[in-house]
Amino acid sequence: MPKSKTAFVAIVGKANVGKSSILNRLIGSKIAIVSSKPQTTRTRIMGVLTTEDCVQLVFTDTPGFHKPKTKLGEKMVQAVSDSISGVDSCLFVVDAQSNELNGAELELINKFKAEKMTVVLALNKIDLIVDKTTLIKKLAYLSSLYDFKAIVPVSAADGNGIDELLDELKALSFESVHYFPDDTLTDQPERVLAAEIIREKMLRLLDKEIPHGTAVAIEKMREREDKDILDIEATIYCERESHKGIIIGKQGAMLKKISTLARHDLESFFDIKVNLKCWVKVKEDWRNREGLIHNFGLD
Repeated sequence: MPKSKTAFVAIVGKANVGKSSILNRLIGSKIAIVSSKPQTTRTRIMGVLTTEDCVQLVFTDTPGFHKPKTKLGEKMVQAVSDSISGVDSCLFVVDAQSNELNGAELELINKFKAEKMTVVLALNKIDLIVDKTTLIKKLAYLSSLYDFKAIVPVSAADGNGIDELLDELKALSFESVHYFPDDTLTDQPERVLAAEIIREKMLRLLDKEIPHGTAVAIEKMREREDKDILDIEATIYCERESHKGIIIGKQGAMLKKISTLARHDLESFFDIKVNLKCWVKVKEDWRNREGLIHNFGLD
């Protein structure tokens, strides 16, 4: 029987580079929501992977590092800084399509240097690179910026390179007890996961600005005693009356579409038939109101 090992790894990078997609690939289950819009992840989502050779990797998927414009944005950036300070190592995710790192990414590298962090770099979205020879220049450029433990080209979309990335992350582990039961996938409460699944559908279906002004609160989540049905009641909060109309849609069509897509994912995740009901309410400028940010569990 191999000795148990553990590593705590923060997944960091700018917005929309595929951090959550890589986490889901590594864990082998969808625990973090994904969309093409930046700043999809708002909080630190912990994922846990225990491998057959007794290595437990505890991942923290952080919000995209960016210049904050609201109090919520400030808390998202603080979450990244806190995560880097509280882990053994970092998985730094970079978009293979970009020529050079931007200001936020260079600031992260400065944080690595200040903390003397052990960092594995994942060069994501290689499936979108037509001329693979450009990767050689990219790898040389990245290597000049920091002494990374390893640089691994990957594609979260098709899984290419994920096994190699996992091997590099397992190499960071040290002899230790496992801090979570071996069958644990995430520390997120079921209500938080349900709320995030609903929010993901809004991110995918609605116009660019509206989803970032929304939050989801699960008011009820209870399995029926007489049937294998999970009843979930959710309230979607937005910042303006005009946004409320867009979320509901003509004759309720958009809200129905959001609810239907969310219900399918909820049934798949919880492995039970789900009865989902959603309502929409307005909370003006909630992203700048400390009390509401706390109520939505985003602080």
